[in-house]
Amino acid sequence: MSGDRPTGPLHLGHYFGTLQNRVRLQQGGAELTVLVADYQVLTDRDVAANLGEHVDGLVLDYLAAGIDPGTTIVAHSALPALNQLLLPFLSLVSVAELERNPTVKDEIVQSRRAVSGLMFTYPAHQAADILFGKSTLVPVGQDQLPHLELTRTIARRFNDRYGPVFPVPEALLSAAPLLLGTDGQKMSKSRGNAIAIGASADETARLVRSAKTDADRHITYDPATRPEVSSLVLLAALCLDSDPVAVAADVGPGGAAGLKKVVIDAVNEYFAPIRARRAAYAADRGVVREVLAAGAARAGAVADATLTQVRTAMGMAY
Repeated sequence: MSGDRPTGPLHLGHYFGTLQNRVRLQQGGAELTVLVADYQVLTDRDVAANLGEHVDGLVLDYLAAGIDPGTTIVAHSALPALNQLLLPFLSLVSVAELERNPTVKDEIVQSRRAVSGLMFTYPAHQAADILFGKSTLVPVGQDQLPHLELTRTIARRFNDRYGPVFPVPEALLSAAPLLLGTDGQKMSKSRGNAIAIGASADETARLVRSAKTDADRHITYDPATRPEVSSLVLLAALCLDSDPVAVAADVGPGGAAGLKKVVIDAVNEYFAPIRARRAAYAADRGVVREVLAAGAARAGAVADATLTQVRTAMGMAY
């Protein structure tokens, strides 16, 4: 099981961080569930602006990346039983545990307004996302490990208190280290520093040319001391299926301009077929709604069955 909040286009960090693993799992025969976390958009904002457009874009990015249209792709808001699991799950964790979650802590520190109660439920809501289908493997980035650990805690506590219902899921980490955005910070939809999966070749070239580097003209791969340059080298290496040290050596004295040309060519060549698939699916938005409706039917039946099992285990099957 995996998923994303529909707050804007998925970017290259998402692709190499988790989307590739989702596609590989599917190709290996795993039953994949992908959740469009539309309710979670409200955790850190007052309104979910342009939500329908963002949901459609998210599904288009999934299909373009290679996730099969027959996969269970479903929105939070279409699964009442999933959301009802939030209530017993919240009873299994303390306020202190929720406050210690890095996402919640960071939002409290950075927010310029009162943090909503929904933010405190965010980690338990993610547990419901993962456990409603009894998922055993979760493709995640390093920053999501604390969320998964709380999910594991909730599964164990429920099983200890009410009997064995849930598996304790494991993380599947990407082999790709963190990709930086064009400003040298973590690539993020909200920071405006990302290269979208669906970006055009010209837009990609413009964004890469604007990316932060450093004053050393000779290109090397050294993430510790040259993070911005090394992130660009890594991006090229991922697209070329090559070793980043070898990519850096090939650029060598070509400097930042030479490196950026290599990155632009590599990204545009790698993502050309992905962008073509996205455009083809985007030409008929009815496909997106069909995928979501079919996913809601399949996932809804699973969530209903899990909720019935939970109510029975808790002595609430009246």
